[in-house]
Amino acid sequence: MRLIIQNNYQELSKWTANYIARKIQLANPTEEKPFLLGLPTGSSPLGVYRELINLNQEGLVSFKHVITFNMDEYVGIPKDHPQSYHTFMWENFLSHIDIQPENVNILNGNPADLKEECARYEQKMKDLGGIDLFLGGIGPDGHIAFNEPGSSLASRTRDKELNYDTIVANSRFFNNDVNQVPKLALTVGVATILDAKEVVIIVNGLGKARALKHAVEEGVNHMWTISALQLHPRGMIVCDEHATYELKVGTYKHFKSIEENNLDAGNLLNTDLIW
Repeated sequence: MRLIIQNNYQELSKWTANYIARKIQLANPTEEKPFLLGLPTGSSPLGVYRELINLNQEGLVSFKHVITFNMDEYVGIPKDHPQSYHTFMWENFLSHIDIQPENVNILNGNPADLKEECARYEQKMKDLGGIDLFLGGIGPDGHIAFNEPGSSLASRTRDKELNYDTIVANSRFFNNDVNQVPKLALTVGVATILDAKEVVIIVNGLGKARALKHAVEEGVNHMWTISALQLHPRGMIVCDEHATYELKVGTYKHFKSIEENNLDAGNLLNTDLIW
């Protein structure tokens, strides 16, 4: 696992966006061989999305031959609902770049059959050759997508009941009324994410410091689903200084020393990336 420590959220966002853009550049995607990009919602990726929009508008990266798959969606609210993840993605990212609408994939939260929709989504990723890079964020309890504590590390795309903590946390988007928050969601599984050729996770803020500690310093544990990233051959966490608060000094210095001679965000678009 790589741990990239940036000074603050702005630098974290720029580094991550440049890294993703460079991976797309190197892949040189075409209509016949597109680049498959997994995407999250939530507050963590907003800075990355803003930076990617800027790079796209400056002509440094194109999404014309990029196919996206989102991590999750609420069940039971219309896709044009202000708090649906369809709305979130189009308002905050997709409508600002040159992606082709037919290349956008977001789970349908109102299908005739939930399990059939999940199976279809999972199969489509495989049929297209698999996700090249999955971007993600985590919650304070270390959950990734809607794979909350206790989720199977072998889980696949499925319908998932949300726990009370998640409902309360998300109520801020629903007039602070827990009764308005959907109790069920569709989500990619932990194993679905780990199937990607590369996984990049954003961890920012003091509130996620404990989760980062479990992800980096503790063992793989289904109560902290982010810890499954340890099993991935090309897993990376990009964090800010606040998120490192609970790491041991030796851990912090170990990862800083490894990366200190690597490329900074400003150079990523002009040079090859080395693992």
